[in-house]
Amino acid sequence: MQPVHASADFQRNNFIADVVEKAGPAVVFLEIKGRHPLTGRPVTLSNGSGFIVRSNGIILTNAHVVANKSSVSVKLQDGRVFEGQVTAVDPISDLAAVKIPTSNLPTIPLGNSTDIRPGEWVIAMGSPLSLSNTVTCGIVSSVQRASKELGLRNKNMDYIQTDAVINFGNSGGPLVNLDGRAIGINTMKVTTGISFAIPSDYAIKFLTKAEALMKNGKTENGFLKRRYMGITMLTLTEGVMRDLRNNIRMPNFADVKGGVFVYKVIPGSPAHLGGIFAGDIIIEISGVAIRSAADVYDAVEKGDHLKVTVIRGSDKKTISINTQETI
Repeated sequence: MQPVHASADFQRNNFIADVVEKAGPAVVFLEIKGRHPLTGRPVTLSNGSGFIVRSNGIILTNAHVVANKSSVSVKLQDGRVFEGQVTAVDPISDLAAVKIPTSNLPTIPLGNSTDIRPGEWVIAMGSPLSLSNTVTCGIVSSVQRASKELGLRNKNMDYIQTDAVINFGNSGGPLVNLDGRAIGINTMKVTTGISFAIPSDYAIKFLTKAEALMKNGKTENGFLKRRYMGITMLTLTEGVMRDLRNNIRMPNFADVKGGVFVYKVIPGSPAHLGGIFAGDIIIEISGVAIRSAADVYDAVEKGDHLKVTVIRGSDKKTISINTQETI
């Protein structure tokens, strides 16, 4: 039996694999380890992906991936593991920069997100659980999904919406175009077919500030002290609730008029210790109605001890949360 070889046309048109082969070595796995506050057992507090943007070891990722810590374990695709220093964090845009002590690394260049168009092919890359790179592809659904529509805190940011699957594993990884450039940073999946990425133009501005901090010899001093609850969330606007109802069976949404959907709870965080679950809908904090993620941020900044009322399934619960200051 003769071996079957790929035709020249097939090889020429296998463009997604070509992009992945080119960009993949710069995608990294990030993990924060600690001990469970109750059992004392080793536990992963947070993990996700990132990607190398400078050959001297500067990595971009999401702020929620590094949680509120100043260092993180970084595993490269070649198997090497480094202790990375979190040099800058912007919790509002959900971006963080990490520096590892090595050089001559592969990189993914940042593209110009203003040039992308709806319908353009994109590839979401990640390195979940230190496994080899995972890849999902799709198209750009919208290039100007305003943060106001999503209820996110950064009112000046327009997000990239895509149907490429973005999950916990590839959160913080690059959203790459067919030229192999990162035009976004994967940040969240609302439901099947609805995911969002931070445009690279915002990441370029953030990176410029982060590198200025490092040039001046600042690392931990580059942090803004802030109160921390430990959730990733999304405002339940009419559009988001409609998308959720249409894409997944969530009967409890039928009676929900608004609030904030808890997308992820970071293990070991105040929210986790207090008993908030992913999927909860926050409707009130300390007697004040919650209509947007910005309302949650404001409540966290104003109070150390919060009474958080959530809808969980068909039940309404009030949970006590003691927020922490980042370190």
